[in-house]
Amino acid sequence: MHRGQLRESGMSENPPSNPWVYRFGNGEAEGSAAMKRLLGGKGANLAEMSRLGLPVPPGFTITTAVCGHYYEYGRRYPNGVSEAVEAALAFIERCVGARFGDPTNPLLVSVRSGAPVSMPGMMDTVLNLGLNDATARGLAEHSGDARFAYDSYRRFLQMFGNVVLGVDHHEFEDILEMYKNDVGARLDTDLAAENWLTVIDRYKAMMGDRLGEPFPQDVNDQLWRSIGAVFGSWRNQRATTYRLLHGIADDLGTAVTVQAMVFGNMGSDCATGVAFTRNPSTGENRLYGEFLINAQGEDVVAGIRTPQPISIEGRQAGDSPLPSMEEAMPEAFAELMRLRERLETHYRDMQDLEFTVQRGRLFMLQTRSGKRTARAALRIAVDMAQSGMITEDEAVLRLDPAALDQLLHPTLDPTAEKHVMARGLPASPGAASGKVAFSADEAEILAGRGEAVILCRVETSPEDIHGMHAARGILTTRGGMTSHAAVVARGMGRACVSGAGELRIDYRSQTMTAAGIQVRAGDIITIDGSSGEVLLGAVPTIQPEMSGDFATVMAWADRTRRMRVRANAETPHDAKTARDFGAEGIGLCRTEHMFFEADRIVAVRRMIMAETEAERRRALAEIEPIQRKDFAELFTIMAGLPVTIRLLDPPLHEFLPSSDEELAQVADASGSEPLKVRQRALRLKESNPMLGHRGCRLGITFPEIYEMQARAIFLAVLDVAECTGQPVIPEIMIPLVGARRELEILKGVIDSVATEISKTREHALHYLVGTMIELPRAALRAEDIAAVADFFSFGTNDLTQTTFGISRDDSSAFLSDYQRAGILPADPFVTLDQKGVGELLSIAVERGRRGRPSLKLGICGEHGGDPDSIAFCDGLTLDYVSCSPFRVPIARLSAAQASLRAATAESE
Repeated sequence: MHRGQLRESGMSENPPSNPWVYRFGNGEAEGSAAMKRLLGGKGANLAEMSRLGLPVPPGFTITTAVCGHYYEYGRRYPNGVSEAVEAALAFIERCVGARFGDPTNPLLVSVRSGAPVSMPGMMDTVLNLGLNDATARGLAEHSGDARFAYDSYRRFLQMFGNVVLGVDHHEFEDILEMYKNDVGARLDTDLAAENWLTVIDRYKAMMGDRLGEPFPQDVNDQLWRSIGAVFGSWRNQRATTYRLLHGIADDLGTAVTVQAMVFGNMGSDCATGVAFTRNPSTGENRLYGEFLINAQGEDVVAGIRTPQPISIEGRQAGDSPLPSMEEAMPEAFAELMRLRERLETHYRDMQDLEFTVQRGRLFMLQTRSGKRTARAALRIAVDMAQSGMITEDEAVLRLDPAALDQLLHPTLDPTAEKHVMARGLPASPGAASGKVAFSADEAEILAGRGEAVILCRVETSPEDIHGMHAARGILTTRGGMTSHAAVVARGMGRACVSGAGELRIDYRSQTMTAAGIQVRAGDIITIDGSSGEVLLGAVPTIQPEMSGDFATVMAWADRTRRMRVRANAETPHDAKTARDFGAEGIGLCRTEHMFFEADRIVAVRRMIMAETEAERRRALAEIEPIQRKDFAELFTIMAGLPVTIRLLDPPLHEFLPSSDEELAQVADASGSEPLKVRQRALRLKESNPMLGHRGCRLGITFPEIYEMQARAIFLAVLDVAECTGQPVIPEIMIPLVGARRELEILKGVIDSVATEISKTREHALHYLVGTMIELPRAALRAEDIAAVADFFSFGTNDLTQTTFGISRDDSSAFLSDYQRAGILPADPFVTLDQKGVGELLSIAVERGRRGRPSLKLGICGEHGGDPDSIAFCDGLTLDYVSCSPFRVPIARLSAAQASLRAATAESE
């Protein structure tokens, strides 16, 4: 769209009070780092760097508000944007001393995306905009470097053709590679000006054939079409998938930044690079990055050429034969080191920097908080807190609780036999084994079948995001430590080896070879993202130990949080793991899991087959000593910490097999006829067992089951108390209660057993009896139920199912569609639905405490390990959350962050 045409496009008459366009440059800026929501991360930080007086090429940012309007009003711009862009473009012209579209001294600009939340590589960029046949000639004459001018023009044709016109990038690459072969050139830098003119003609001819019209020569048309393409990329498939995976709101929108070009491809005194102020994999306080001489920024991350290390130390560590920036450009490197310190001190966080050196002068193109591994995040947070740059509370708030999962990834067993096939760069730590897949689609298909997958690519692109998410690990033959594969893998917590140049991948034959060894699709390999090794077969791994920086941050978090953190565990192994990760008790022991063990399943099935209460009691008598031993082990491991034991919950038919052979075994073990066993199984089978004869309904029908479990619990309590001398106070939980009378009846059963044992053993028993709130009716009747309950534990897995009327086991077929359609912001079985299920929790908390002020409240569903859900629970003032053992550290950190944010909100 031309500048003048914009006024005629039927735009909205309701512009907001704030301006649509913000300028920056020449040491001044209309925006600041505090305006990320409006200017996006890129625009806000460019403005901030300009305000700080850093060398930033001038430009302007079109706000995210324009993006929102663009989509709301059928891809039309608000009134006033055209004039604001025209004025801002004139501002850049004055700063640079060149004019947009001038054939003698042309101004070139970049058009880049920039969302409020970092989404690296997910949206589109256009560089070298403002070139056409006339301005390319003018740039050649004005710069005195025809090769640079036509290299820039071919880059623009390729990028604009792909991003704006929709021509597949492989079309351009095929033309370039064929031409390089024809003239015997190995690298792009081997081509001279006349070579680029030939490539340019071929590019334009190909696009004319594909599109049926010539390449646009009007630079204003180029500008508006590029702005529209960048706004449009907010909703491309890869960006939408990325937001879905990372829980980023779809309505944030992206800003568009238009900035004067500086050129790293003008010769040997020019370069472009990416750097981190600290190592993003380890957190070490040293400059880390890569650069390329005589290149543009896309070359570094695309993996087309092998990048050079930033520092001498980095070159030595990577055993690179290429000179470092510190050696090749010492003055520019010294300036980069100075700016590194200034930016990290200013932002008080590790920064991810993009820069260009044009004829020896350094320009900063971007700074943002750098993505990092969990291990690096811990080290950086601790180092900065201990140095006084940030406080301990800020260090706790800096960490992403979900990212702590990365610390739990296995590493290779150093004693295991290894067959190294190739080596690359250690791009993202952790080890992973799996079947080789050469495409993102195949990786997703295999992962969907439950297979472990290693995605193997020459190089990854943003279109591979779904396969990278599905894979256990990622391997590329091209690219460096800041390539797309490396950055995305670190953010996802996937092991990654990049730049394994010894490997040759052939997509057609679906093979990968190195040193005479061939691996086919479906073969198993192992990658070590910490060493860069690629190994044949599956290599044994070991679990990491939690210590050092992890222990330091956890201690700070524990000092701050209000809610306690328990674990869901029913085996000694799980209980020990939970304690190792800092669990403060067991919030859910599912006794039915114990029933499936080989030493008791026969007795359980005899109990189910029993026709009379006497027969059931005989079978239960066999199970009781085994359960007693189970509970004693848990009480001993927890050493006085609370243990909540849920009595039998699932329907009885789940304990019976389905095959004829297994039914015959049950018949033989129970002394019954196979036909009788089959008939019993058929009678027990239910159409909707989730809402059938389960939970407290079993206890009402067969109270002897709950009697046995209560007796086993109380005898285990006495066994451990006598052995250790420490009191044990169990919490006995009745599942699926929907009415006060259900709980009254079953609490009476438990109390009777306790009275009997206390008299027999002459030892007073102290215990709590409560219920699991997992039905909407229970939440609504919480005041009534609390009158006979010592505690509530919210079973949000079933509460979510019964509130939504959705089966968790079957919902995967459509929940992703609901998220994409904006019906649900997240999977409600992963992150608590605060508006529906959350309101029921809020009602139950308020009414439950009204019925019993001393009521203990917790949550034991999967949401107990989800950071957003934990924050909601803290707002409800629950006493504890309970989660799987490996998510206990996540819960501890999340609970601390919730407390800190609540305290901040109160002070404001």
